[in-house]
Amino acid sequence: MLSRKGNIIGKAKKWIILISFFILFSFTWYLSKEGKCKLFTAYSSWTCCSHKIYNDVSSYRIVYDQPNPFRPPKTSFMVLTPWLAPIIFDGIYDLKILNAQFHQRDVRIGLTVFAVRKYNIFVKSLIETAEKFFMAGHKVNYYVFTDDVSAIPKITVKEGRSLVILKISGYERWQDITMRHMQLIRDYIDKKLITEVDYLACLDADMKFTDDVEVEILGDLFGVIHHGYIGKLREQFTNERRNDSEAYIPVDEGDFYYTGCFFGGSVTEVYKLTNFCHNAMMADKAKNIEAIWHDESYLNKYFLYHKPTKLLSPEYAWNYYGSSDVVKRKKIIHVHKDYKVIRD
Repeated sequence: MLSRKGNIIGKAKKWIILISFFILFSFTWYLSKEGKCKLFTAYSSWTCCSHKIYNDVSSYRIVYDQPNPFRPPKTSFMVLTPWLAPIIFDGIYDLKILNAQFHQRDVRIGLTVFAVRKYNIFVKSLIETAEKFFMAGHKVNYYVFTDDVSAIPKITVKEGRSLVILKISGYERWQDITMRHMQLIRDYIDKKLITEVDYLACLDADMKFTDDVEVEILGDLFGVIHHGYIGKLREQFTNERRNDSEAYIPVDEGDFYYTGCFFGGSVTEVYKLTNFCHNAMMADKAKNIEAIWHDESYLNKYFLYHKPTKLLSPEYAWNYYGSSDVVKRKKIIHVHKDYKVIRD
Protein backbone atom coordinates (compact mmCIF):
# COMPACT_ATOMS: atom_id res chain seq x y z
CA MET A 1 0.00 0.00 0.00
CA LEU A 2 2.79 2.34 0.96
CA SER A 3 4.69 1.29 -2.17
CA ARG A 4 1.69 2.13 -4.35
CA LYS A 5 1.23 5.48 -2.64
CA GLY A 6 4.90 6.26 -3.18
CA ASN A 7 4.57 5.52 -6.90
CA ILE A 8 1.61 7.91 -7.19
CA ILE A 9 3.53 10.68 -5.42
CA GLY A 10 6.56 10.06 -7.64
CA LYS A 11 4.46 10.31 -10.82
CA ALA A 12 2.81 13.50 -9.53
CA LYS A 13 6.21 15.09 -8.93
CA LYS A 14 7.25 14.19 -12.47
CA TRP A 15 4.09 15.83 -13.87
CA ILE A 16 4.62 18.92 -11.73
CA ILE A 17 8.20 19.20 -13.00
CA LEU A 18 7.08 18.70 -16.62
CA ILE A 19 4.25 21.24 -16.31
CA SER A 20 6.56 23.75 -14.60
CA PHE A 21 9.16 23.28 -17.32
CA PHE A 22 6.47 23.76 -20.02
CA ILE A 23 5.18 26.95 -18.37
CA LEU A 24 8.71 28.31 -17.98
CA PHE A 25 9.55 27.45 -21.60
CA SER A 26 6.32 29.04 -22.88
CA PHE A 27 6.88 32.21 -20.85
CA THR A 28 10.50 32.47 -22.02
CA TRP A 29 9.43 31.94 -25.63
CA TYR A 30 6.74 34.63 -25.27
CA LEU A 31 9.18 37.15 -23.85
CA SER A 32 11.66 36.31 -26.55
CA LYS A 33 9.00 36.83 -29.22
CA GLU A 34 7.88 40.11 -27.63
CA GLY A 35 11.46 41.30 -27.47
CA LYS A 36 12.02 40.44 -31.09
CA CYS A 37 8.83 42.23 -32.05
CA LYS A 38 9.80 45.29 -30.07
CA LEU A 39 13.31 45.18 -31.43
CA PHE A 40 11.96 44.81 -34.95
CA THR A 41 9.49 47.65 -34.38
CA ALA A 42 12.24 49.89 -33.00
CA TYR A 43 14.55 48.94 -35.84
CA SER A 44 11.82 49.61 -38.40
CA SER A 45 11.04 52.96 -36.79
CA TRP A 46 14.72 53.95 -36.70
CA THR A 47 15.19 52.80 -40.29
CA CYS A 48 12.18 54.85 -41.39
CA CYS A 49 13.46 57.87 -39.47
CA SER A 50 16.97 57.49 -40.85
CA HIS A 51 15.57 57.32 -44.39
CA LYS A 52 13.58 60.52 -43.71
CA ILE A 53 16.68 62.30 -42.41
CA TYR A 54 18.65 61.04 -45.38
CA ASN A 55 15.97 62.22 -47.82
CA ASP A 56 15.75 65.61 -46.08
CA VAL A 57 19.50 66.08 -46.26
CA SER A 58 19.63 64.92 -49.86
CA SER A 59 16.84 67.27 -50.94
CA TYR A 60 18.81 70.27 -49.65
CA ARG A 61 22.05 69.40 -51.38
CA ILE A 62 23.59 72.51 -52.93
CA VAL A 63 26.84 73.23 -54.74
CA TYR A 64 28.96 76.20 -53.73
CA ASP A 65 32.59 77.32 -53.57
CA GLN A 66 34.57 75.79 -50.72
CA PRO A 67 35.39 78.31 -47.96
CA ASN A 68 39.10 79.13 -47.72
CA PRO A 69 40.44 80.73 -44.51
CA PHE A 70 43.29 82.27 -46.51
CA ARG A 71 40.92 84.00 -48.93
CA PRO A 72 38.60 86.24 -46.86
CA PRO A 73 35.69 88.08 -48.50
CA LYS A 74 36.68 91.14 -50.48
CA THR A 75 35.82 93.98 -48.14
CA SER A 76 37.61 96.97 -46.69
CA PHE A 77 35.44 97.00 -43.56
CA MET A 78 35.26 95.18 -40.26
CA VAL A 79 33.02 92.13 -40.64
CA LEU A 80 33.18 90.80 -37.06
CA THR A 81 32.61 92.68 -33.81
CA PRO A 82 34.72 92.09 -30.68
CA TRP A 83 31.78 90.07 -29.28
CA LEU A 84 31.88 87.84 -32.40
CA ALA A 85 28.73 89.14 -34.08
CA PRO A 86 28.99 89.37 -37.88
CA ILE A 87 28.59 92.74 -39.61
CA ILE A 88 26.68 92.08 -42.81
CA PHE A 89 28.00 93.73 -45.94
CA ASP A 90 27.15 92.62 -49.46
CA GLY A 91 29.59 89.97 -50.66
CA ILE A 92 30.59 88.37 -47.35
CA TYR A 93 27.97 85.59 -47.34
CA ASP A 94 26.68 82.84 -49.63
CA LEU A 95 22.92 83.17 -49.90
CA LYS A 96 22.50 79.65 -51.31
CA ILE A 97 23.89 78.15 -48.11
CA LEU A 98 21.81 80.41 -45.88
CA ASN A 99 18.59 79.81 -47.79
CA ALA A 100 19.06 76.05 -47.58
CA GLN A 101 19.44 76.27 -43.80
CA PHE A 102 16.35 78.43 -43.29
CA HIS A 103 14.23 76.41 -45.73
CA GLN A 104 14.97 73.25 -43.73
CA ARG A 105 13.55 74.98 -40.67
CA ASP A 106 10.49 76.22 -42.61
CA VAL A 107 10.61 79.62 -40.93
CA ARG A 108 8.02 82.36 -41.21
CA ILE A 109 9.11 86.00 -41.03
CA GLY A 110 7.01 88.91 -39.85
CA LEU A 111 7.46 92.53 -40.97
CA THR A 112 5.85 95.30 -38.91
CA VAL A 113 5.12 98.73 -40.39
CA PHE A 114 3.56 101.78 -38.70
CA ALA A 115 1.47 103.98 -40.98
CA VAL A 116 -0.08 106.66 -38.81
CA ARG A 117 -1.51 109.94 -40.11
CA LYS A 118 0.24 111.03 -43.32
CA TYR A 119 2.69 108.12 -43.19
CA ASN A 120 0.00 105.84 -44.64
CA ILE A 121 0.93 107.17 -48.11
CA PHE A 122 4.16 105.14 -47.97
CA VAL A 123 2.59 101.73 -47.36
CA LYS A 124 1.86 100.81 -50.97
CA SER A 125 5.42 101.45 -52.13
CA LEU A 126 6.91 99.66 -49.13
CA ILE A 127 4.83 96.49 -49.44
CA GLU A 128 5.12 96.31 -53.23
CA THR A 129 8.91 96.63 -53.11
CA ALA A 130 9.02 94.12 -50.24
CA GLU A 131 7.14 91.65 -52.42
CA LYS A 132 9.89 92.06 -54.99
CA PHE A 133 12.97 92.07 -52.76
CA PHE A 134 12.16 90.85 -49.22
CA MET A 135 12.71 87.20 -48.26
CA ALA A 136 12.12 85.71 -51.71
CA GLY A 137 10.85 82.14 -51.48
CA HIS A 138 10.05 82.36 -47.76
CA LYS A 139 6.80 82.72 -45.84
CA VAL A 140 6.12 86.30 -44.79
CA ASN A 141 3.42 88.05 -42.75
CA TYR A 142 3.10 91.83 -43.13
CA TYR A 143 1.58 93.66 -40.16
CA VAL A 144 0.53 97.26 -40.89
CA PHE A 145 -0.46 99.33 -37.84
CA THR A 146 -2.57 102.33 -38.84
CA ASP A 147 -5.02 104.85 -37.40
CA ASP A 148 -6.93 104.95 -40.71
CA VAL A 149 -7.67 101.53 -42.20
CA SER A 150 -9.53 103.06 -45.16
CA ALA A 151 -6.35 104.90 -46.22
CA ILE A 152 -4.43 101.66 -46.75
CA PRO A 153 -4.83 100.53 -50.38
CA LYS A 154 -5.62 96.95 -51.27
CA ILE A 155 -2.35 95.17 -52.08
CA THR A 156 -2.10 91.65 -53.46
CA VAL A 157 0.70 89.57 -51.97
CA LYS A 158 2.20 86.30 -53.17
CA GLU A 159 1.08 82.82 -52.15
CA GLY A 160 2.41 81.90 -48.72
CA ARG A 161 2.29 85.53 -47.61
CA SER A 162 -0.33 87.57 -45.80
CA LEU A 163 -1.10 91.23 -45.17
CA VAL A 164 -2.75 92.10 -41.85
CA ILE A 165 -4.08 95.62 -41.22
CA LEU A 166 -4.30 96.54 -37.53
CA LYS A 167 -6.31 99.52 -36.25
CA ILE A 168 -4.61 101.67 -33.61
CA SER A 169 -5.33 105.10 -32.16
CA GLY A 170 -3.45 108.15 -33.39
CA TYR A 171 -1.53 110.83 -31.54
CA GLU A 172 -1.14 114.54 -32.14
CA ARG A 173 2.64 114.64 -31.79
CA TRP A 174 4.81 112.58 -34.14
CA GLN A 175 7.22 111.98 -31.24
CA ASP A 176 4.47 110.18 -29.34
CA ILE A 177 3.67 108.12 -32.42
CA THR A 178 7.26 106.91 -32.83
CA MET A 179 7.67 106.12 -29.15
CA ARG A 180 4.44 104.13 -29.02
CA HIS A 181 5.83 101.69 -31.60
CA MET A 182 7.70 99.76 -28.92
CA GLN A 183 4.62 99.24 -26.76
CA LEU A 184 2.45 98.13 -29.68
CA ILE A 185 5.03 95.68 -31.01
CA ARG A 186 5.54 94.22 -27.54
CA ASP A 187 1.82 93.85 -26.88
CA TYR A 188 1.07 92.32 -30.27
CA ILE A 189 3.92 89.83 -29.89
CA ASP A 190 2.37 88.71 -26.63
CA LYS A 191 -1.11 88.61 -28.13
CA LYS A 192 -0.51 87.00 -31.54
CA LEU A 193 2.96 87.08 -33.07
CA ILE A 194 4.58 84.64 -30.66
CA THR A 195 2.59 81.85 -32.33
CA GLU A 196 2.52 83.24 -35.88
CA VAL A 197 6.14 83.98 -36.84
CA ASP A 198 9.66 82.85 -35.96
CA TYR A 199 11.46 86.11 -36.75
CA LEU A 200 10.27 89.69 -36.69
CA ALA A 201 11.65 92.66 -38.62
CA CYS A 202 10.45 96.14 -37.62
CA LEU A 203 10.70 98.81 -40.32
CA ASP A 204 9.60 102.44 -40.61
CA ALA A 205 6.89 103.14 -43.19
CA ASP A 206 8.84 105.81 -45.08
CA MET A 207 11.30 103.26 -46.49
CA LYS A 208 11.38 101.11 -49.59
CA PHE A 209 13.31 98.08 -50.77
CA THR A 210 15.63 98.59 -53.74
CA ASP A 211 17.62 95.35 -53.68
CA ASP A 212 17.47 91.85 -52.23
CA VAL A 213 17.09 91.61 -48.47
CA GLU A 214 17.13 87.94 -47.58
CA VAL A 215 17.75 85.60 -44.66
CA GLU A 216 21.28 86.96 -44.21
CA ILE A 217 19.75 89.53 -41.84
CA LEU A 218 18.10 86.98 -39.55
CA GLY A 219 19.49 86.13 -36.14
CA ASP A 220 18.54 86.30 -32.47
CA LEU A 221 18.83 90.09 -32.45
CA PHE A 222 19.89 92.46 -35.23
CA GLY A 223 20.38 96.19 -35.55
CA VAL A 224 21.48 98.47 -38.39
CA ILE A 225 24.53 100.73 -38.10
CA HIS A 226 23.41 104.31 -38.75
CA HIS A 227 24.66 105.55 -42.12
CA GLY A 228 25.65 108.93 -40.69
CA TYR A 229 27.80 107.58 -37.85
CA ILE A 230 29.64 104.56 -39.21
CA GLY A 231 33.31 104.91 -38.39
CA LYS A 232 32.71 107.91 -36.12
CA LEU A 233 34.12 108.19 -32.60
CA ARG A 234 31.70 107.29 -29.80
CA GLU A 235 31.98 110.83 -28.49
CA GLN A 236 30.28 111.96 -31.70
CA PHE A 237 27.28 109.67 -31.30
CA THR A 238 24.00 111.47 -30.61
CA ASN A 239 23.12 109.31 -27.60
CA GLU A 240 21.12 110.64 -24.68
CA ARG A 241 23.66 112.38 -22.39
CA ARG A 242 21.42 113.41 -19.48
CA ASN A 243 22.23 111.00 -16.68
CA ASP A 244 18.75 111.19 -15.17
CA SER A 245 17.26 109.62 -18.33
CA GLU A 246 16.78 105.87 -18.68
CA ALA A 247 18.33 106.20 -22.16
CA TYR A 248 21.54 107.73 -20.77
CA ILE A 249 24.82 106.51 -22.26
CA PRO A 250 28.08 108.00 -20.92
CA VAL A 251 30.29 109.70 -23.49
CA ASP A 252 33.03 107.10 -22.99
CA GLU A 253 30.72 104.16 -23.81
CA GLY A 254 29.29 102.88 -27.06
CA ASP A 255 30.22 100.47 -29.85
CA PHE A 256 28.19 101.68 -32.81
CA TYR A 257 25.31 104.09 -33.26
CA TYR A 258 22.22 102.21 -34.46
CA THR A 259 19.33 103.60 -36.46
CA GLY A 260 15.86 103.24 -35.00
CA CYS A 261 14.19 102.73 -38.37
CA PHE A 262 15.02 99.02 -38.74
CA PHE A 263 15.69 96.31 -36.17
CA GLY A 264 14.55 92.78 -35.43
CA GLY A 265 15.39 89.22 -34.51
CA SER A 266 13.65 86.22 -33.05
CA VAL A 267 10.20 86.97 -31.67
CA THR A 268 11.30 86.38 -28.07
CA GLU A 269 14.33 88.68 -28.36
CA VAL A 270 12.31 91.44 -30.03
CA TYR A 271 9.82 91.15 -27.19
CA LYS A 272 12.61 91.70 -24.64
CA LEU A 273 13.93 94.71 -26.57
CA THR A 274 10.55 96.41 -27.00
CA ASN A 275 9.58 95.67 -23.41
CA PHE A 276 12.76 97.33 -22.13
CA CYS A 277 12.34 100.36 -24.38
CA HIS A 278 8.69 100.88 -23.47
CA ASN A 279 9.31 100.57 -19.73
CA ALA A 280 12.29 102.94 -19.95
CA MET A 281 10.15 105.47 -21.83
CA MET A 282 7.42 105.25 -19.20
CA ALA A 283 9.97 105.75 -16.42
CA ASP A 284 11.30 108.84 -18.19
CA LYS A 285 7.81 110.13 -18.85
CA ALA A 286 7.11 109.97 -15.12
CA LYS A 287 10.17 112.22 -14.66
CA ASN A 288 9.01 114.52 -17.48
CA ILE A 289 11.98 113.47 -19.63
CA GLU A 290 11.87 112.85 -23.37
CA ALA A 291 15.03 111.26 -24.80
CA ILE A 292 16.85 113.22 -27.49
CA TRP A 293 16.01 110.84 -30.34
CA HIS A 294 12.96 109.20 -28.75
CA ASP A 295 12.69 105.44 -29.46
CA GLU A 296 16.11 105.41 -31.18
CA SER A 297 17.80 106.59 -27.97
CA TYR A 298 16.30 103.73 -25.94
CA LEU A 299 17.17 101.25 -28.69
CA ASN A 300 20.82 102.30 -28.51
CA LYS A 301 20.81 101.94 -24.74
CA TYR A 302 19.47 98.40 -25.06
CA PHE A 303 21.98 97.42 -27.75
CA LEU A 304 24.87 98.73 -25.65
CA TYR A 305 24.16 96.33 -22.80
CA HIS A 306 22.41 93.57 -24.76
CA LYS A 307 24.68 93.29 -27.78
CA PRO A 308 23.00 92.38 -31.07
CA THR A 309 24.04 89.00 -32.43
CA LYS A 310 24.12 90.39 -35.97
CA LEU A 311 24.79 93.91 -37.25
CA LEU A 312 23.62 95.13 -40.63
CA SER A 313 25.67 97.66 -42.57
CA PRO A 314 24.11 100.98 -43.70
CA GLU A 315 23.17 99.19 -46.95
CA TYR A 316 20.02 98.17 -45.08
CA ALA A 317 18.85 101.70 -44.15
CA TRP A 318 20.47 104.16 -46.51
CA ASN A 319 19.75 107.87 -46.53
CA TYR A 320 21.14 110.66 -48.67
CA TYR A 321 23.92 111.86 -46.44
CA GLY A 322 26.99 110.18 -45.03
CA SER A 323 29.76 108.49 -47.00
CA SER A 324 28.45 106.55 -50.00
CA ASP A 325 31.79 104.69 -50.13
CA VAL A 326 30.50 102.52 -47.31
CA VAL A 327 27.87 100.74 -49.40
CA LYS A 328 28.11 98.57 -52.48
CA ARG A 329 24.38 98.10 -52.90
CA LYS A 330 21.65 100.20 -51.35
CA LYS A 331 19.15 97.54 -50.26
CA ILE A 332 16.67 99.65 -48.27
CA ILE A 333 16.46 103.43 -48.63
CA HIS A 334 14.62 106.29 -46.99
CA VAL A 335 11.99 107.80 -49.27
CA HIS A 336 12.47 111.48 -50.17
CA LYS A 337 9.97 113.63 -48.26
CA ASP A 338 9.40 116.98 -46.65
CA TYR A 339 9.47 116.25 -42.92
CA LYS A 340 7.66 119.48 -42.06
CA VAL A 341 4.74 118.50 -44.27
CA ILE A 342 4.61 114.81 -43.43
CA ARG A 343 4.80 115.36 -39.66
CA ASP A 344 2.32 118.24 -39.62
